[in-house]
Amino acid sequence: MCPGGKCGHFLATGASKTNATPVGIDIAKSVFQVHYIDPETGEIVNRQIKRPQFLEYFANRTSCLIGMEACGSAHHWARQLMQMGHEVKLMSAKFVKAFNVGNKNDAMDAQAIWLAVQQPRKAVAVKSEMQQAVLMMHRQREQLVKFRTMQSNGPRGMLAEFGEVMGKGRTAIVKAIPDVLARIEARLPKVLIDTLREQWVRVERLDEEITTIERRLREWKKDDKSVQAIKSAPRMIFSGQVRDLISTHQGTFTMT
Repeated sequence: MCPGGKCGHFLATGASKTNATPVGIDIAKSVFQVHYIDPETGEIVNRQIKRPQFLEYFANRTSCLIGMEACGSAHHWARQLMQMGHEVKLMSAKFVKAFNVGNKNDAMDAQAIWLAVQQPRKAVAVKSEMQQAVLMMHRQREQLVKFRTMQSNGPRGMLAEFGEVMGKGRTAIVKAIPDVLARIEARLPKVLIDTLREQWVRVERLDEEITTIERRLREWKKDDKSVQAIKSAPRMIFSGQVRDLISTHQGTFTMT
């Protein structure tokens, strides 16, 4: 049964996807904004739907062409809506922005998405849960690498104030830090030396955590055929090079 018996919001049963009613959805954490034109009455519908009622609103309705910005939890909701038989088109926020003709608010954003989804433009492919899981592992590694860089560069900058200059780059710092700490230990307060040593221990722990993630990814790729199908990732753990696309045996999806 359609919620409230209002199946007239959408096209009659049997309509093809090419004739599906365009719907723009501005997703959020708690309340979603939905914009479309009722095909039977011509009424412009722009309403809010709370998160728990979102899927129920589209359940058992004939196919719609649903547009959303490819950000946040869009891929999750796209998968759910596609399982219901709807066609989902994810678009970049930059592309959608060109169709926002009013003040920046949820209602106008949903209208802009509704306009954008009707344009002949290649959509961002919907990621599977497996693709997102692999991507999440790479993001966790990337966060740790950034934090390690911050923790490594910190002592380098502070020790330069005491005349101890180390070369740029992590390799140079790793090589120099033991000798530098040994030289300044006799002339600087013990509390500072101990704190710097503790900070360097954190850097070493980060090395271990990064190595663990890389090992898990290698083992996962080796043991799971679905992971093997993902040919490349945003940051390749073996070469350290950044890739723009994540390719699969079924196609290509862009990182958003």
